[in-house]
Amino acid sequence: MPQENAHHFEPKDITTQDMYKLMTGSVVPRPIAWVSSQHEDGTRNIAPFSFFTVASRQPPTLLISIGPGTQNREGTVKDTLENIRSVNEFVINIVPFHHADEMYTTSLPYDQEVDEFAKSGLTAARSKLVSPPSILEAPVAFECTCTQIIPVGTDHVILGEVIHTSIDTAVYKGNYKINYDHFEPIARMLVTIAD
Repeated sequence: MPQENAHHFEPKDITTQDMYKLMTGSVVPRPIAWVSSQHEDGTRNIAPFSFFTVASRQPPTLLISIGPGTQNREGTVKDTLENIRSVNEFVINIVPFHHADEMYTTSLPYDQEVDEFAKSGLTAARSKLVSPPSILEAPVAFECTCTQIIPVGTDHVILGEVIHTSIDTAVYKGNYKINYDHFEPIARMLVTIAD
């Protein structure tokens, strides 16, 4: 890109929020990891994260990045991070489009003792190999064990080795392929309503 036709920014010259907007508005679309987790005391949690991708093919590993608590939870860590630290297991569910409202409900900053399964009306399904439940309404669920938690600035990168995958029969095409005619996952896009 020619220098004269570009706007230039350095993180040291702008606010953290403005740099965040530039990154999240440019790195799109981002799939949503709908993470179900459970504290060692049994408290269940669901939260969506759009900082999510494949980290390794062997061992099969997924990556999520968890930011700090916000709004009434500012100055704390998110329940998902606390739960993963507690039991070292979690489930990454893929959000189907027709459950966008429930996903939004699970994104709100509830107190730690609130069960997002109960709040959202979603069904907790017994996972095959990990203690946290999967979300029954999700077409794909990756059961993970945490292999690393890496602090990066204000956030924490979580690496989860996939030890079991469940795929709804309507979404599985066979031969280890996904049927996109029936999948319809939600991804994060930045939409500007007003400046």
